[in-house]
Amino acid sequence: DLLARDKESLAAVETADTGKTLVESRIDIDDVISVFRYYAKLVATQSDRLVDVGDPAVISRVVHEPIGVCVLIAPWNYPLLQISWKIAPALAAGCTMVAKPSEVTPLSTIAFVRLAQEAGVPPGVLNLIQGSGAAVGAALTDNPDVDFISFTGGLSTGQNIARSAAAHVSKVALELGGKNPHIVFADIGTGDAWDAAVDQVLTGVFLHSGQVCSSGTRVILEESIADDFVAQLAERAEKIRMGDGTDARSETGPLVSQQQLDKMEAFVALGISEGAKLVTGGQRHALGGSFFEPTLVTGVTPAMRMAKEEIFGPVAPLFRFSTEAEA
Repeated sequence: DLLARDKESLAAVETADTGKTLVESRIDIDDVISVFRYYAKLVATQSDRLVDVGDPAVISRVVHEPIGVCVLIAPWNYPLLQISWKIAPALAAGCTMVAKPSEVTPLSTIAFVRLAQEAGVPPGVLNLIQGSGAAVGAALTDNPDVDFISFTGGLSTGQNIARSAAAHVSKVALELGGKNPHIVFADIGTGDAWDAAVDQVLTGVFLHSGQVCSSGTRVILEESIADDFVAQLAERAEKIRMGDGTDARSETGPLVSQQQLDKMEAFVALGISEGAKLVTGGQRHALGGSFFEPTLVTGVTPAMRMAKEEIFGPVAPLFRFSTEAEA
């Protein structure tokens, strides 16, 4: 209820911290509210379960109990939504927890913890710690008093956490990077189906400037339609209106940091050095700041680094195939 009350201010904080549009931030806060209502309802329906083992002298009961101390580490791209997926079930299960938002985008989590205090969450149940992943995150995850670790972020950090947790036999849930494909076949035909495919690819690649774990960053096109499809993608990508997230006319905002901007430039330069060709974009936007143009790169082969590594920005490598098996 408090999240619903403060939806607009929370969305404004999220936009100020991440750069995403207010439209996206409002959707995020609605989703956060839904997460807490879902787990609140789940609490009321969970109960013990008796299991018939075939012996009336034996009572076998499955019970739900708190797992213990949880360390919850969230990424910077969907700060409040990602931390809510961790806090809500931990609270529902009766666990105590230490939440660490990304040092890049901590503000909405700070605001949420204040709301949790206002809602009456007892002291010591939900604890907030801020700092870098290298220092604070490592200290939290390499700790024998921790029973469960939930981490969303990069592959290498996740591997380090798994190694640390193994030493203490702490349970771990890791949501790491991805390199998700859009595969477009020639049998989509023309007209509405064609337009829908272009729309879906554009959204999958460029929503939140490509800073999404599930971005469809590999675009794999059947040879016979590839030229036309790439031309339309490029034409539409060049029309994406970039700008301040608080401007209602903006369709997408900047990258989250200078570090991400530098990473985009490096990936594009690397791809070109490996033989790929730039179709559109590929450089800092005229708006300045950490805005980077929506970028399409063709002539990419599976061996190239940009084909294998998560870019996490508005850069889409384009591939071609002849047969379904090849795709």
